[in-house]
Amino acid sequence: MRATFHAELGELVTDLARMTRLAGQLMTNAAIALHQTDLALAGVVIAQCDQMTASIDHNEQRCVDLLAQQAPVAGGLRVVVAAVHALDHLKRMANLARHIAIIPRLKQPNPMITSPARPVLARMSLLASQLAGDAAIAIEQRDRLSGDRLAEADDEVDTLRRHLFGLLFAGDWSHGVEPAVDAALIGRYYERFADHAVAIARQVGYLATERTSEPDGSQPRSPPVPTPQPQAGSEPVDHVPRLA
Repeated sequence: MRATFHAELGELVTDLARMTRLAGQLMTNAAIALHQTDLALAGVVIAQCDQMTASIDHNEQRCVDLLAQQAPVAGGLRVVVAAVHALDHLKRMANLARHIAIIPRLKQPNPMITSPARPVLARMSLLASQLAGDAAIAIEQRDRLSGDRLAEADDEVDTLRRHLFGLLFAGDWSHGVEPAVDAALIGRYYERFADHAVAIARQVGYLATERTSEPDGSQPRSPPVPTPQPQAGSEPVDHVPRLA
């Protein structure tokens, strides 16, 4: 029973890494569809985001089943709870990629074709996708320190968003209010996507607390229970005086 449980945990963590990497690919394709007005690619991304959301729902149910059927404790419980948090972030990332992909289908003409904010947004999309890929690697390698490293990389995304606002509120902005609002919203999507990738990486510390196997491939063994030692100055049990 416990061997099956550890195998299921391993599969769950593997699926988390796969879906995190997929989220990054979806954002990459969504950004391409936006910046190149590729409506066909936008449709593909939207469909794949919907499929990913369904897969996330399935894995959330897997976590519920593991909690109900296996009643995990300690490390196993931390892995399941961390997976639930990571799945929530992944669902939001899929929704954000979908929002980006749907813009070129709703906005005609595409607000990004002539916008001076386009280079900034393109860089933000690239960084956001890279952070998702790095988070997937962190899950696969059980890298406990990845959260801090990704947070440092995410600082550039935050800096770019501030720069974006500088462009939009500059006195020489001559593209109108609606394009400015569109650019600000797109930048917000990229920034939030990157934040969710960092949040997933921070969950790796909990995903790494459960060892699914020993170095030789056997199942993890419980540590030996220490033998109670008599405290200094106490009498051995055999010499405890009996009551008359």
